[in-house]
Amino acid sequence: MAKRFSSQKYVEGILAGDRVMLSRAITLVESRLASDLELAQEVISQVLPHAGNSIRIGITGVPGVGKSTFIEAFGNYLIKEQGKKLAVLAIDPTSQRSGGSILGDKTRMDSLSINPQAFIRPSPAGKSLGGVSRSTRESILLCEAAGFDAIFVETVGVGQSETAVHAMVDFFLLLMLAGAGDELQGIKRGIMEMADAIAITKADGENVSKAKGARAEYQSALHLYPVAASGWMPKVSTCSALQNTGLDTIWKTIVEYLALTKGNGFFEKKRHDQNLQWMYEAIRQGLEDNFYAHGQVKQLLPGIAEEVKAGRKSAFAAAAELLRLV
Repeated sequence: MAKRFSSQKYVEGILAGDRVMLSRAITLVESRLASDLELAQEVISQVLPHAGNSIRIGITGVPGVGKSTFIEAFGNYLIKEQGKKLAVLAIDPTSQRSGGSILGDKTRMDSLSINPQAFIRPSPAGKSLGGVSRSTRESILLCEAAGFDAIFVETVGVGQSETAVHAMVDFFLLLMLAGAGDELQGIKRGIMEMADAIAITKADGENVSKAKGARAEYQSALHLYPVAASGWMPKVSTCSALQNTGLDTIWKTIVEYLALTKGNGFFEKKRHDQNLQWMYEAIRQGLEDNFYAHGQVKQLLPGIAEEVKAGRKSAFAAAAELLRLV
């Protein structure tokens, strides 16, 4: 196991902008060891007063849309043109069979990964829905405390439970392709309702006219949705990560969104609601962890599971029996 430090040493390193200590702190919050969980919460509690001063941007999209390429281009734009200090929390798919994860986002973002103003942290999604790591929320707070004022959270982009990332960011950006086909309608419907902006990627070469056509179609479709609680009408734009075009328009949209939502109080209300939601999710996760760590449950669960598997006992009766033990 990697060396552990005192909570004070982690905090001092994070507040000083020490990337190595920041990485170690994120590793700490990702750990499932009971001792690490306790230490991680001490660290989070101490850095909390220094967090919250960033714009949190969730980025998702259909497979093949070029999320990593876009993030590198947009990230470099924010650093060079807007003077931002950027942290990218890239959630990699985890094999449900082997439990392994590629964690290849750093290799796909060559220039951004060596930029001194950027910090890229790939994390395995595990079994979390929506492609969001269990520790992503804590990682956001740690990165903010380390001085990063723009946070990207990249999802796996599987089109399921994207509410997970939507519930932890300020602005939700959906990347789409031109001419993706009607087979994606089911995915688009649910995610489009949550999107604060849509960017049609790969708008370069022969694809420019298709991208412009898709932009008009999506913008028209968005007018059919009811006005969001924020009072914001989502905007659609085109961009090319290869040619670095359209990135300024996307940033302008984000700035306009922030101005509106901070002005009408929605931004602060959303942050407060998210904090409360995080607490309830932590309660649910804690109850589950305590349940499976219970001595009698660990002893009896395998046998009861076999009875359910063989059809000798109903799943509901088995669950009730095990829950009574805790």
